Amino acid sequence: MQLPPHSRRAFLKRAGQLALSGTALPMAMNLAALGEAAAADANDYKALVCVFLYGGNDYANTVVTYDEPSYAQYATVRGGAGEAGGGIAIARADLERTLLKPRTPLAGGRQYALHPAMTGLADLFNTGKAAVQFNVGPLVVPLTREQYNSPDRKTYPLPPKLFSHNDQQSIWQSSSPEGSTVGWGGHLGDMAMASNEKSLFTCVSVTGNAVFLSGDAALQYQVSTGGAVRVRGATDGAVYGSSAVKNLLSNMISQPSDHMLENEYVRITQRAREAEVHISSALAESQVGATGNPLTTEFPAQNPLADQLKMVARLIKGRSVLGSKRQVFLVSLGGFDLHDNLIAQQPVLLGRVSDAMAAFYRATEELGLSDSVTTFTASDFGRTLTSNGDGSDHGWGGHHIVVGGAVKGQAFYGAPPPVSVGNTSAPQDQWHVGQGRLLPSTSVDQYAATLARWFGVGPKEMLTILPNLRHFGDMAKRPDYPVNLGFLG
Repeated sequence: MQLPPHSRRAFLKRAGQLALSGTALPMAMNLAALGEAAAADANDYKALVCVFLYGGNDYANTVVTYDEPSYAQYATVRGGAGEAGGGIAIARADLERTLLKPRTPLAGGRQYALHPAMTGLADLFNTGKAAVQFNVGPLVVPLTREQYNSPDRKTYPLPPKLFSHNDQQSIWQSSSPEGSTVGWGGHLGDMAMASNEKSLFTCVSVTGNAVFLSGDAALQYQVSTGGAVRVRGATDGAVYGSSAVKNLLSNMISQPSDHMLENEYVRITQRAREAEVHISSALAESQVGATGNPLTTEFPAQNPLADQLKMVARLIKGRSVLGSKRQVFLVSLGGFDLHDNLIAQQPVLLGRVSDAMAAFYRATEELGLSDSVTTFTASDFGRTLTSNGDGSDHGWGGHHIVVGGAVKGQAFYGAPPPVSVGNTSAPQDQWHVGQGRLLPSTSVDQYAATLARWFGVGPKEMLTILPNLRHFGDMAKRPDYPVNLGFLG
């Protein structure tokens, strides 16, 4: 693609900036070039919002098998007594309110419900605004159960350090174990920076530092649920009750120096102070009494995930102040490592997830951007189908939910796995590797690529962002083939 003159100039400028900052690596240069190419068409607004469930969410009690034969197997494996549930199985009658009603019924009469606490997301699914992607997890290459058990790790490599929290969180977010410095959300930011007037606000975290939003060129900008993280002292009205002290401190941290490190400190501090001003102005757009219409969607109280998503909604409302056309956000909720107390604690957590995501979707409708914002879940891993007595243990694949006006909702994507603990006498069951751990039938790379495709990333760019993608689906045969699991238009 031949870039227009203004884009070529922008790319040369970006290349110079990367070189000066010491990050002019081939990857960064390539993504900058691709980003400039994409910028020519980025006249609309789009945002991806990752909802990360830290600790490894129990998939079997989130998207719960409901048809009678499958439910009977589920209840037995989880220590229940028929349809009354028990052990760590949810009673079948409790699932009626959240029964999912797809436009096209699943083969074999399979049915699913969401956890009883997830009424908000069930309603979004049943009105066509949400979809379920079955059995997603990190993979290097496609695997069958026999290949997973093979000693030939050169032909059938496994994701490193399976079942480890920190490493699997990092692999989900970056395709590499703990210690990785660049995530696929950050790579999307690398490509999107040129579309945004203020590139600093391309990748925004409302949940602290995470590798997901770190790019080669894009920086991860962090905000709290209360707004910009302030440079205290320099931005306060007074320090120790004295404006003179405040002015002195402000001058001290903004004076140029002959020392390279001091100058870099001054540059970063000044950038933070300027960013705080921009963020505060953007957030003012969503406050009651603001010029124009304030954001009126009600978010649930005492819900930390809702607080984060409300901040995302407010920043999206202020996108014109931030000069943003493409953004990637990260929010999260912890506590899902439920080896114990699964039945007692998961309802609270999943209720928060459902209520917060449903409220956020309503906010995007209020903003007239429901087709332009896609929210999706992710987690360290799924968990075992078998009970350890009061909970479930570390697993691998899990089911995930995608929400938005652009989602081809009221549908399931991928193949529903059998309800099994991976009995070797059932050769047709390729998707369990013991204790009901799901061997992923869909890779994180495929899931991410479908989201990235909607965001505006082309097939050739995909392989730069998601290197393992070349092993999966049609891209394994044709690198130029558009990857699409189907859940987004």
